[in-house]
Amino acid sequence: MNDSLHRVAVMLLACACTPAFAQSYPGKPVRILVGYAPGGGTDIMARAVGAKLSDSMKQQFIIENRPGANANIAAKLAAEAPADGYTILFMSVAHIMSKPVYKNLGYDIERDFAPITVVTNVPNVLCLHPSLPVKNVKELIALAKSKPGALTYATSGIGSPEHFAGEMFKMMTGTDMLSIPYKGGGPLAIDLVGGQVMLAFNTAPPIMPHIQSGRVRALAVTMDKRVGALPDVPTIAESGVPGYQMSTWYGAVIQAKTPREIVVKLNQEMIKALALPEIKERMAGLGADVVGNSMEEMAALIKLEVAKYTKVANVAHISADQP
Repeated sequence: MNDSLHRVAVMLLACACTPAFAQSYPGKPVRILVGYAPGGGTDIMARAVGAKLSDSMKQQFIIENRPGANANIAAKLAAEAPADGYTILFMSVAHIMSKPVYKNLGYDIERDFAPITVVTNVPNVLCLHPSLPVKNVKELIALAKSKPGALTYATSGIGSPEHFAGEMFKMMTGTDMLSIPYKGGGPLAIDLVGGQVMLAFNTAPPIMPHIQSGRVRALAVTMDKRVGALPDVPTIAESGVPGYQMSTWYGAVIQAKTPREIVVKLNQEMIKALALPEIKERMAGLGADVVGNSMEEMAALIKLEVAKYTKVANVAHISADQP
């Protein structure tokens, strides 16, 4: 067989083997990279979905926490992983926000990943330590204006959803507050409960138990509508900041060159998991709306969100190079 015929034969064999490979997938444990410390929203969602995938696909889906750099360490690892389907990045809107904030990410969220599905959409909750003497958003704005730069709010890092939520609030209210970065929503919630920080725009999942116990007070939610898990908590928009709206969504992506058959299989299995009553009930208790959409719909969302948060970052001067 000459070289040309040999190359053709190899290509045909590869094409023939791909569907069979997808059918036998996964043949070993799959790791799900999470860019934050345990206990935050991304981690909570990843563990819930990963457990159901382990059950349905008869293979372990192992959560691997790689916190740091606003979840970009995990994303870079996932982008550089083999395109064999055995490394999934459990991402959030934070990875979208990082694109205009970090100059040298080492990866591109649109170019280097294939979308699997959006898992959930959750509000951020404007939360206070009970010792802060304000009862509503208007009182918080008045206090912040009376003491410019004195109030601090906690975030999961520069360019995180909590950071964007806080900077949007400052822009729209004319207030000045200082952001304090943490390595995830879990550590952030612990310090808010302990009174080390007074204020946060935390994602709902890690802070809900502390709101329900009364150790943290929920002042408002960031979405354009109230959420079922916190029916008595108003939106920021209806609390005197018209037009304010943002949410944090979570999803799964995989190395861009992963065989499409594997990506399709993961999409189908995740959507099945998200349709389970116990998953829906658990997510609702965390203030999360289950999504489970197509790969194409997730790709379109990523494109829209990149444009949106690039504009916000430019106007608010959000940069990882800032002090």
